[in-house]
Amino acid sequence: MDLKPKIILSQQEINKGLNLVIVEGMTTEAMIVFTQGTFLIALALLTGASNFQIGLLSSLPIFTNVFQLASIWLVRKFNNRRAISIVCSLLARIPLIITGCIVLFAGSAKLINLLLFFLFFYYTFASVSGPTWNAWMKDLVPENKLGAFFSRRGRNSQILNVTLSIILALTVDYVKHYFPRFELNMYGIMYIAGGITGIAGVFLLARTPEPHSHLSQENIFKLLKRPLTNNNFVKLLVFNSAWVFAINMAIPFFTVFMMKNLGLPLSYIISLTILGQVFSILTIRIWGKFADRYSNKTMIGIGAPLYIICIVGWCFAGVYTHLYANIILLAIIHILMGISTAGINVALINIGLKLAPKEDAIVYLSAKNIIVSLFSFLAPLTGGILADYFSTRHLNVIGQWKGPGLDKTFHLLLLNEWNFLFLIGALLALIAVQLLPRVKEAGEVQKDIVVKIMRTSIRSNIKENFIIGSLLSWHSLLKDKIRKKLF
Repeated sequence: MDLKPKIILSQQEINKGLNLVIVEGMTTEAMIVFTQGTFLIALALLTGASNFQIGLLSSLPIFTNVFQLASIWLVRKFNNRRAISIVCSLLARIPLIITGCIVLFAGSAKLINLLLFFLFFYYTFASVSGPTWNAWMKDLVPENKLGAFFSRRGRNSQILNVTLSIILALTVDYVKHYFPRFELNMYGIMYIAGGITGIAGVFLLARTPEPHSHLSQENIFKLLKRPLTNNNFVKLLVFNSAWVFAINMAIPFFTVFMMKNLGLPLSYIISLTILGQVFSILTIRIWGKFADRYSNKTMIGIGAPLYIICIVGWCFAGVYTHLYANIILLAIIHILMGISTAGINVALINIGLKLAPKEDAIVYLSAKNIIVSLFSFLAPLTGGILADYFSTRHLNVIGQWKGPGLDKTFHLLLLNEWNFLFLIGALLALIAVQLLPRVKEAGEVQKDIVVKIMRTSIRSNIKENFIIGSLLSWHSLLKDKIRKKLF
C-alpha cells in the first residue's frame, strides 16, 4: 500500500477520505469505550489497585503528552504524516490486545503493574500519533467544512459512546451479579475487542489520502521558548496549570468513590456520566456564542465557581442513608458539572487560540499543552497520596434536635479519605480562580454585566436555553419564593 502524500488530491479522493475518517472515528470511539474511563477504573479496583496506583493510571495519558515533541521531530524528518500516524496508532493498539490476553489468562496477581506497563506504551504511541493526525486532517478537510465535518464525526462518535457504554455497563453488572468468577474475564474480552476494533480503524486510516505539506526547519526548542517571553500568555499558563492541578486531584477519584464508598453498580455510574455529557452537549453552543460575543475569560469566571460548588457537593454524597437521595444529589452534580465543564473547556481552548500570535500559534499551543499536561499529570498522583493519608481519618458533623415528641439527628457533613480530597481540590480551584483576573483578553466585558445580558437573552428564548437561564437566576427565584412565604 502506497502511503506517500500526494501534491494534488481530486475531489473524489477527498470525499472518499472524509467518509473513511468518519467511520474511523467510530472505531476509535468504540476502542476508547471498551478500554478507558469508568471501565478502566473498575478493572483497576478489581485487581486491588491502591489509590496511588489509580492516580498513576489516570496520569498516564496526560504525562505521555510530552512525547508530542517526538511527533514534531518525525514529521520534520520524514514529512509523511499518514505513515507516522498509522505506524504509531498500530503500535498503540497492540498493547491493548496483549493486556486483554493477560487479564483473560494470567488472573489478577500483580495485574495492576502489568496494566500500567502496557498502557504506558498505548498512551505514548497515541500521543505521538495525535498531532500528526491533527495536522493531516487540517489539510485534508476543506477549511469551510471544518466545523460541519467534525461536528458530524463527533456526533456519530458520541451516539456510539452512549449506546455502547450502557450495553457494556449492563453486561458487566449482569456478569458480576450472576457469574462473579467471570467478572475479570469480561474485562479481558473487552480489552481484546477494543484492540481489534482500534486496529480496524488503523486500516481505514491507511486508505485515507494525505495532501503534501511544507514544514519550517527552525530549531524546535527555540520555537518552544517564545511563549515564555510573552508576559500575558505566561499568566494564562499559570492560571490554566493551577486550575487543572486543582480539579484533576479530584476528578479521577469520583468513579472510585461511587464504586467503593457508595457501592453503585457500573450501569448507574455510566448513566450518571452520560447525563453529564448530554447537558454538556446541550449547552456548549450557548457558551460558545456568548464567549465569542463577550469574552472567554468572562465565561471561565461564570463556569469555574459553579464547578467548584459541584466538587464541594461531592462531600455530601453518601451522607444520606437512602440510595435514591444520593442518586438525586449525584444526578444534580453531574448535570451542573456537564454544564460548567462545557463553558470552561470551550473558553480555555478559545482564549489560548486568541492570545497566541497568529504566526506562532502552533508553537504557543504546543508549549501550553506540554506545560499544562505536567500539572495534570502531578495532580492525580498527589490526590492518591492524600487519599491514602486521609484513609484513617474521619470528620463527622451532625445536627441534633431534641424536643417534645421529636428526637432527631441530622448528618450534615461526613469527611473521609475521598471527601477530604474533594474539599482540598475545591479550595485549590478557588485559589486558582483568583489568578484569572491577571490575564488580559481583548474585548472582555465585566462578568456581572454579561450575566445580566445572558439572563435577558436566555429568557427571551427559553425553549432553547432554559438550562443556563435557570442556573443564572436561581438565587432570584429563591428570594421571590421566600418573600412570598414570609409576606
